[in-house]
Amino acid sequence: MAPRISVVIPTFNEEKNITPCLESLSKQTIPRDEYELIVVDGNSKDKTREYAEKIADTVIIQTSKKVGGARNDGAALAKADIIATTDADCIIPPDWLETILKSFKENEDIVQLYGTVYPLEPGIKFKFYLALANTFSRLGYYTHTLYYTLGCNTAFTKDAYRNLDGYKCIDAGDDLEIAQRMRKIGKVKLNTKMKVQFSMRRYVQFGTIKSLYIWLYIVLKGGESDKFSYAGKNYK
Repeated sequence: MAPRISVVIPTFNEEKNITPCLESLSKQTIPRDEYELIVVDGNSKDKTREYAEKIADTVIIQTSKKVGGARNDGAALAKADIIATTDADCIIPPDWLETILKSFKENEDIVQLYGTVYPLEPGIKFKFYLALANTFSRLGYYTHTLYYTLGCNTAFTKDAYRNLDGYKCIDAGDDLEIAQRMRKIGKVKLNTKMKVQFSMRRYVQFGTIKSLYIWLYIVLKGGESDKFSYAGKNYK
């Protein structure tokens, strides 16, 4: 039986995080044979692939550039009609895939679905930052000005994804840019029941203000930058 949904997870030197991420994805409320886990690794120098191979259905080394390219490599292998993407340093709630499938089933006009994020690390500061991000996401959605479709918590119909050639291979903002193309061919929907726990480690490492500055700088430059490598995302 073909899977109902394919999950693509890009990785690079994630041996500390990939197992908890994949374990959370293995404990979903839908049967395990109804979805597949595809890990696309940026040629890690640690044991990321070794650990991923114990749980994921498919583990490959990426051939395209950047994080967007890694997602595209994984989507090219997807067997299901729905493609979901997340990150290796996220923890996924048990009902994530069920929520995605239900949303697409209830509205056939949807081509892209996305949700909200919550901090993996403890602390009021992190909760505050992501509460602001989620508020920003809701405002953008309901005013139809910006679709804050983070790559750690989004899903597409495979037909729409492939028709638009997926993500652009840029340094940052690829996960927001794709929604601007998706909205031209169908409905892009925010579902606040679709949640993931998102790691704030890069904000800790680089500082929140600097991280946001780097991200905004690259996005405003059209996603490409010779000055910064965004928040340590060292995918080739």
